Amino acid sequence: MGLLLALTLLLGTLLVLGLPGRDDGRQDGGGGACTPHTVASWAEDDALTSEFARYGDDGARTDDWTGGDGTHSVRLPDSRLLWLFSDTFLGRVHGPPNPVGESYAWRDTTAPMVRNSAVLMRDGRLESTLPAPLFPDPAPDQWRWPVGARVEPRSPGSTEQVVRVLLWVRTAGQSPWIYGVPTATEVATLSLPDLRLESVETVLDQREVPDPSRRVLFGTTLVEEDGWTYVFGGDDGRAVSREASRAYVARVPEGGLADPAAWEYWDGTAWQTRVRPRPVLGDGRRTGVGSAFSVVREGGTYVLFTMATGVKGLTTVAAYWSCSPTGPWRGPAKEFSPALPHGGTGAYNPQTHPELSGDGRLVLSYDVNLLETSGAGAAVTLSRNVSLYRPRFVTVRLGPGR
Repeated sequence: MGLLLALTLLLGTLLVLGLPGRDDGRQDGGGGACTPHTVASWAEDDALTSEFARYGDDGARTDDWTGGDGTHSVRLPDSRLLWLFSDTFLGRVHGPPNPVGESYAWRDTTAPMVRNSAVLMRDGRLESTLPAPLFPDPAPDQWRWPVGARVEPRSPGSTEQVVRVLLWVRTAGQSPWIYGVPTATEVATLSLPDLRLESVETVLDQREVPDPSRRVLFGTTLVEEDGWTYVFGGDDGRAVSREASRAYVARVPEGGLADPAAWEYWDGTAWQTRVRPRPVLGDGRRTGVGSAFSVVREGGTYVLFTMATGVKGLTTVAAYWSCSPTGPWRGPAKEFSPALPHGGTGAYNPQTHPELSGDGRLVLSYDVNLLETSGAGAAVTLSRNVSLYRPRFVTVRLGPGR
């Protein structure tokens, strides 16, 4: 229930909420004309949603992925697609009816749950689950959730490639931190092609920030441009108040994600090292984001997706646009509400998957979970109907905005 936790608490706007007048001087986005973008149309992507259901329901496997959230993906050099998940159910799924006679596929309530997992896809078909958890807990009462990932040189200028995975470290806490206290951003290095975990490096330790609601975890989404990786992140403002969470951005030169000294943070006017980052969107009142939002670059325009603010925050996705990763962000221009599998469930963590997109289509996933995720009853419900805790997919087409 990993990201619903963070997401539900950090619901914000679906896209970008702007702090006016802030940018890094690149009004064309650094790669062509920057024009307003919005969601022109969207449709359910039944093929991808069904593929995860097929794989999760395959009763021939006893220790593979059967459900999870925190859905991120990265294309590997050999064309495989690596899918990364946060809290994950393993075990075996049984066909309907479930133990109370309902027509749902189900898993035993004793099925193991791990804090993260990774699944490989080839040619559109899920093939195998890597040994889970892929990223072990860093300490007692702490865990790692994988977020954005990319293939990059082992070091700047190197011809050898590795997979770099951003990790959120959280520490067990009391209410309102029932989903963990934000602790640090790490970067894991996986070898290629065998995806062996080589190392984990802390790039931003937040334990010295006294107010946990102002701690920033980076990596919810990555955007590459002109030799830089722009790394977006958010705080946990909504965990302790009705205040919307804020979005932040850092940048790292290609090949430097695992080097803390290579990270530069936007301080409101310039890129700086070893400074407290300043938000690029969100005013703490009307505007803001959820902790797990997604940004893509279309030509010279950046488009940000997050859950909408207010009462629509668990049903509705919105989009914002900007000419620069640092803003100003404009919108929302158009919102849409994807399908939910069952009453009492919510959507969260909208993530784009450029590796599966093209021809004007943008593939976007969203996670699904129960609105009430605490207590033994929630775990029983998720076991009796495994479809309630799996990603779903839509195809979005962007068009001219305002």
